[in-house]
Amino acid sequence: MKIATLGLGGRDGRLVVVSDNLKTCRWCTDATLQAALDLDRLVPEVTDHAFDLTQCAAPLPRGHQFLDGSAYVNHVDLVRRARGAEMPARFWTDPLMYQGLSVFAAAGDVIRGQAGWGVDFEAEIAVITTEVHQGISAEEAAGCVAYVMLLNDISLRNLIPDELSKGFGFVHSKPISACSPVAVTPDALPGWDGRKLHGVLNVDLNGAPFGRANAGVDMTFDFGDLIAHAAKTRDLPAGTVIGSGTVSNRGPDGGPGTPVAAGGRGYSCIAEQRMVETILNGAPVTPFLTTGDRVRIWMEDETGQLIFGAIDQTLQLDP
Repeated sequence: MKIATLGLGGRDGRLVVVSDNLKTCRWCTDATLQAALDLDRLVPEVTDHAFDLTQCAAPLPRGHQFLDGSAYVNHVDLVRRARGAEMPARFWTDPLMYQGLSVFAAAGDVIRGQAGWGVDFEAEIAVITTEVHQGISAEEAAGCVAYVMLLNDISLRNLIPDELSKGFGFVHSKPISACSPVAVTPDALPGWDGRKLHGVLNVDLNGAPFGRANAGVDMTFDFGDLIAHAAKTRDLPAGTVIGSGTVSNRGPDGGPGTPVAAGGRGYSCIAEQRMVETILNGAPVTPFLTTGDRVRIWMEDETGQLIFGAIDQTLQLDP
């Protein structure tokens, strides 16, 4: 089943069930996705209506909690290598995770920022959970995925070092993230193996291919692992959003990989390309986003049909 939230008045929009081809939709008895999750039901009406992806809010505009992991440890490894820092061994066995803003932007919303902040995108897979009990095992947690969607986790790279130097986590450097227009139940999702999503996560920057990483490859911690990690000391309410972190693939030789233009799978954020440039050439070349830059993030099924719709955002720097 595919669902979306139309931005029709009110902060939480109107929940609809969407046809597989993303052409029509049906209103749901429960007006919001959070209400449907709380009641553990989803009842669509029988009348079809035309569906317009551009009218969608985020599938869950306001969640109880957003926890973003770093499941693709290759990404973290590249960050450390570019800084000349040693990778702690525990990073391969204990997931990194931070708590972010649990209000989500629509797929076409403008990205806001200021010059000097180092605005970057991060293409991710995210899940919306059912209710999760404290201390759940990774095996059981994998069954708590209610919906899967795409996420653009905006990062302000030039603000991160100062924040992390304080010994706490991200606040200023992690503004609002945007979600794909459509979320999909795992049973209706091609490429879902029960714990991770296999398939190419496409990223274009200003119309040119930037990333073609496979989300099912090099994922050190799957969603069962991430949910269990998040629930170690707390219950998670239905409607918790958990992100995978930047999707990142190694090169065929186990190295950092190459840009799409050079025949590689490219990268799911600008920072990773800059890291590779630093590792290989001593300094980054690719700039962060500037006014008018456009990033598009999407996945396709085997027929070329959009699975989740697409995140399609441009950056507007404040004066």
